[in-house]
Amino acid sequence: MNRIVGLETEYGVLVRAGEPSGEAWPARVKNHIFRQACLGAIDLHYRDYEEPPGNGGFLLNGGRLYLDMGHIEYASPECVRLRDIVTYETAGDALLLNALRELHATEQVSFIKNNIDHYTGATFGCHENYLMRRETQFTPPVLGSLLTFLATRQIFTGAGRVGQAHPLAFDFDLPPSPTPVKFQLSQRADHIVNDIYQWVQFNRAIINARDEPLADYRKFRRLHLLIGDSNMSPFANALKVGTTACALTLLEEGRFPRGLILEDAVVSTREVSHSPDGPWLVRLENGKMVEALDVQWRFLDAADKYLQGRDPEIDWLLENWSFIGGVDWITKRWLLETFAEAEGLKWDDPWLLSLDLEYHNIDPARGLFFQVKGGKRISDWNQSVRIKSASYRPPNNSRAAGRSQAVAQFRDSALPYVINWDSIASGPNHTLIMSDPYETYAPEVRAFLHEVNADA
Repeated sequence: MNRIVGLETEYGVLVRAGEPSGEAWPARVKNHIFRQACLGAIDLHYRDYEEPPGNGGFLLNGGRLYLDMGHIEYASPECVRLRDIVTYETAGDALLLNALRELHATEQVSFIKNNIDHYTGATFGCHENYLMRRETQFTPPVLGSLLTFLATRQIFTGAGRVGQAHPLAFDFDLPPSPTPVKFQLSQRADHIVNDIYQWVQFNRAIINARDEPLADYRKFRRLHLLIGDSNMSPFANALKVGTTACALTLLEEGRFPRGLILEDAVVSTREVSHSPDGPWLVRLENGKMVEALDVQWRFLDAADKYLQGRDPEIDWLLENWSFIGGVDWITKRWLLETFAEAEGLKWDDPWLLSLDLEYHNIDPARGLFFQVKGGKRISDWNQSVRIKSASYRPPNNSRAAGRSQAVAQFRDSALPYVINWDSIASGPNHTLIMSDPYETYAPEVRAFLHEVNADA
């Protein structure tokens, strides 16, 4: 892949009937990870008005864990290789599950890696971050084609959901649906109301327009995506990130497919999601109707023509981009249909809503995703990226490696510190800027820590 990528995942929490409210559990688990398990260095300072001291911190693996509006959010470290980003995304699941086990709470509390609350209408995200060249030109035709790719990739990246968005989740009337939506491809599709917009919480867009590279802004820009679902299948997660990274390489090199601009990317996103049986038709700005699958074939053909042979991971992606398997929404739908038929249930039965949530339970002993045995090829790949050490060791080929050294040092000392994605500091006299995410900064951090300790 050879591109800096990071994922941010928000987790829901379920508490068993008869137990106290689950509102306190995210904070309790966060505190356990930093204070008892000692897997990171907790913030000593305000990061902004919503993140006071102690709200979260950086981890030994170079990532970050914190509370965001009552949810635990885990941000992976910067990863350059595709296998690494999938490995370090699943490390977030392991961190939370191990904390529950050490707190002897797995029978009472579950963390759910999904994107919707069926009962309140709330949604929470899985945000994708891709570092790009600053000189990349986002012209209207380029942005239009990128939106088309993102609106249609849900046919293999969607996590699936029962029903559609609750009207209470919006401050405007939802467009009427000609037929009731029993099941759809994407959890986020109904909650995306704009194509490109700056703010996140009240106007969720396919592409978030904030350009915060967390790196040298003269060289880099960051593409921040809100449209993606949280994937239980590592294979589906790899397809989501890897195909998007390939599309961005085509964009940077002027090889983007042309003539694929949608009339309305938001409407197309919703219409594709609402059609699990197909056909996945989208309307282009010239009025022509095309299939979402054909759109993805256009991008695959371009990637195959221009990127084949550059990198073993790209070749793996090109082989699997056209392989529909290991996909969350297909797996979930099969499970729910099988159960509904056996029990004589309708799609609006609360039982199915509960099973929808349990598909996303990160505990292998409870989560329905883990009860499905996929094909050997996919199952073996999914298992190969679950690496225990990823919870406490960083990738060795990005800025996360140097940051991890600082986290380990400050975690065990009484020295003042400030850790950010692109810098570390201790007191008024010691600051190290880390503006290139592709550098490890391991020697620089060692020298920085030596000076800090010498002056202590």
